[in-house]
Amino acid sequence: MDLDLSPKLAKKVYGGDGGAYYAWCPNELPMLRESNIGAAKLALEKNGLALPRYSDSAKVAYVLQGSGVAGIVLPEKEEKVLAIKKGDAIALPFGVVTWWYNKQDTELVVLFLGDTSTAHKAGSFTDFFLTGSNGIFTGFSTEFVSRAWDLEESVVKTLVGQQSGKGIVKLDPDFQMPEPKAEHRNGMALNCEEAPLDVDIENGGKVVVLNTKNLPLVGEVGLGADLVRLNGSAMCSPGFSCDSALQVTYIVRGSGRAQVVGVDGKRVLETTVKAGNLFIVPRFFVVSKIANPDGLEWFSIITTPNPVFTHLAGRTSVWKALSPQVLQASFNVSPEVEEKFSSKRKAEEIFFPPPK
Repeated sequence: MDLDLSPKLAKKVYGGDGGAYYAWCPNELPMLRESNIGAAKLALEKNGLALPRYSDSAKVAYVLQGSGVAGIVLPEKEEKVLAIKKGDAIALPFGVVTWWYNKQDTELVVLFLGDTSTAHKAGSFTDFFLTGSNGIFTGFSTEFVSRAWDLEESVVKTLVGQQSGKGIVKLDPDFQMPEPKAEHRNGMALNCEEAPLDVDIENGGKVVVLNTKNLPLVGEVGLGADLVRLNGSAMCSPGFSCDSALQVTYIVRGSGRAQVVGVDGKRVLETTVKAGNLFIVPRFFVVSKIANPDGLEWFSIITTPNPVFTHLAGRTSVWKALSPQVLQASFNVSPEVEEKFSSKRKAEEIFFPPPK
């Protein structure tokens, strides 16, 4: 059965005055279910609060737009209150309780990509809310809650029933949320737009890789990630993950063309990608992208915390490692043709500037 790899946009799941939560549906993007990957976005308006919740999936969060505050509580640890802004990546292992708040005029948008292999539904995140009309304690009897918290039943009814909002609420402008602490960012978040570049090719593109070295928590999540910025009309070398990892890509900005080639040299995807699209490259399939003149930027998670890629063009290409005789025999070409092939792309690595 052929897999549908075409890019898709997220759809609204719930929301109100404070903002909205969007998700990609496995029924519309079957590769989510096939690959056990979930994908969602949180968009908070000014004074919007995403109520405390935990999830059945480990995730990587990436701030697509705006700035705000995130509260993170690791199991049996103190609350970390982080200032977050565009470009921040945050690893969220299992059991983490989070809340998100936006006090700015600009909408705060956070992308979530993660592993659903132990989730209730393959390809989907299920969040469990601590408060609100669908909060955990609304399901327990007053007796159970009062004994758990050692409170009078009248107080319990107020605590459990006062918050009528579901998932996202809008706070009064004068309400004072906790202030973030600079030291709480240490080891919790990495700004991919400010981090040292792993690849920087003039007129080609730039890459920042998120791994266990610069953000150790990704080891607990079991996912790596990268932010790739491709210059206008530049090309990303065809390549594949050589350690059986899947690559889930969200287009952050710009547009471009993408091709994916799979088993038996069959092109399984040829499409135009644009901001807001999500698509998945299966294990060992080869992908390449060419940016439109406005450039192309994407954030990807890879289903291993320290991904390894093989590129099929450029200075680091696998072709450069093969002997000329093997290339001649494999392509069934003359030494002259092989020489032309081998002599190209001696300087560029994985990004190729537009033709002059």
